[in-house]
Amino acid sequence: MPPTLASLVHHSALKLTVRAGEDRLDVPVRWAHVSELADPVPYMEGGELLLITALKLDAEDPEAMRRYVRRLVGAGVVGLGFAVGVNYDEIPGALVEAAEQEGLPLLEVPRRTPFLAISKAVSAAIAADQYRAVTAGFAAQRELTRQALTDGPEGLLGALAAQVDGWAALYDASGSVVATAPEWAGRRAARLTADVQRLRERPAPASSVVGGPDNEDRVELHSLGTGRRPRAALAVGTAAALGTAERYAVHSAIALLTLTTERSRSLHAAEQRIGAAVLRMLLAAEPDHARAVAGDLYGDLLDAPFRMIVAESVPGPAARAHAPLPQAKPAAAPAADRGGDPLGALAEAVESAAARAGEAVLVVPEGERLVVLAADGGAAVAACTEYAAALEGGRQAGAPESATGGEGGELVVGLSAPSGPIGASAAYKQAEQALSVARRRGRVCVEHEQLAAGSVLPLLADDAVRAFADGLLRALREHDATGRGDLVASLRAWLSRHGQWDAAAADLGVHRHTLRYRMRRVEEILGRSLDDPDVRMELWLALKATSPEQN
Repeated sequence: MPPTLASLVHHSALKLTVRAGEDRLDVPVRWAHVSELADPVPYMEGGELLLITALKLDAEDPEAMRRYVRRLVGAGVVGLGFAVGVNYDEIPGALVEAAEQEGLPLLEVPRRTPFLAISKAVSAAIAADQYRAVTAGFAAQRELTRQALTDGPEGLLGALAAQVDGWAALYDASGSVVATAPEWAGRRAARLTADVQRLRERPAPASSVVGGPDNEDRVELHSLGTGRRPRAALAVGTAAALGTAERYAVHSAIALLTLTTERSRSLHAAEQRIGAAVLRMLLAAEPDHARAVAGDLYGDLLDAPFRMIVAESVPGPAARAHAPLPQAKPAAAPAADRGGDPLGALAEAVESAAARAGEAVLVVPEGERLVVLAADGGAAVAACTEYAAALEGGRQAGAPESATGGEGGELVVGLSAPSGPIGASAAYKQAEQALSVARRRGRVCVEHEQLAAGSVLPLLADDAVRAFADGLLRALREHDATGRGDLVASLRAWLSRHGQWDAAAADLGVHRHTLRYRMRRVEEILGRSLDDPDVRMELWLALKATSPEQN
């Protein structure tokens, strides 16, 4: 610990005597400073032991001494050393009384003790304290390194918590708690998730200090990783501010965890390359080769029912409004390093959920597309749908662009039905179909099962379909606009009654011969036969696409 007034008083060579402030001698001394100025306050930083001989002070004036001592206390001076036998044979009573009133420790310095000896004693004690802190820091670094090599991040957190006499927690890329030490700190760490997520929005390296939950402690948060987006975060909770030795320990832990994180990124990139090869083999109907390449990397994922997820990033409204002219496209940055990247955020959410649940998941980035193979009914699929639902809710609520894709684009996701290795290619096509429907409907996520369970009519909400329908029915509408008949309404009634003349005529309130005449006119104008089922189907869909209010 740094030197204190008490340690200086007990220093056998200094022979200091306490004349006031005996109950405040445990205050640390940052430096010993000599000043004979009547007002040395402008030159004080706080924490000093001020040494004087009262050369320019009227030390016997009570009012002057009260003002003098009060200024020193206000400047953070921790003690006053008065040398006797120079200007005064003893410390004047006015100064002693002022020091007692303000609670400022007052030390009597004998004539045979030079101020330089006191300054040297303070300097030596500070140097010794710093040496102890550095030595302890190196010892902590060795212990943390040993624990990291033998027991991984969990062992490192345990050693760090012991070093700082507090607790430590590690968070993953999504802000979820990965590990804590001691175990009782799990709940405390979980309540800081929002603070960790705010930290992740800042470029790494970043740190912040927050009050612990319910003001239980002081917590330092540090981002981990060297990319633009942090890969993880470290929380360190203590009862008080960290000392020098504890600070060394925390910095060592940050360095070691960052190395672990960067190594994990390299392994993750290699795993993605293997995953891409496995996916290509599955889509090529070679499940046995896929299993051989994957080995134990994906556990039983390739044998159990799984879902295929295909996600894309499409330009958001702002990006479409300010789209630049086509130009050469630069190489894409890694997903985890791109700011405002919805695909990278989705990958993090899926992988983090799978890791917490102990599931295997195959994630393959493909440019502006992300392909995921995840166990049916597992945490990864649930995380994907929950993430999409949150984005959907943000869009419906009119959230800012940053909450729904931002400049990186809007997320569109398609999920296949449950499948197995033999049906991987079909599952991929299902996911693409669902993705296409989601894109046309302006949805974030569509599952393939929803397509079969719903109606085909929403699929007609497409500009190309409407253009085809308008072109097909334009001649009939132009004919009706002249007042020469109601061919469109008659066609709709006839098709809705499956060509039953009497029923359709009754719906229109006309004679069936009139309806027959109108249908002949439809055939003449369109140049198509209503006996052709394909023609009837196209006309019915065109009527549905152009008159949704009658659907």
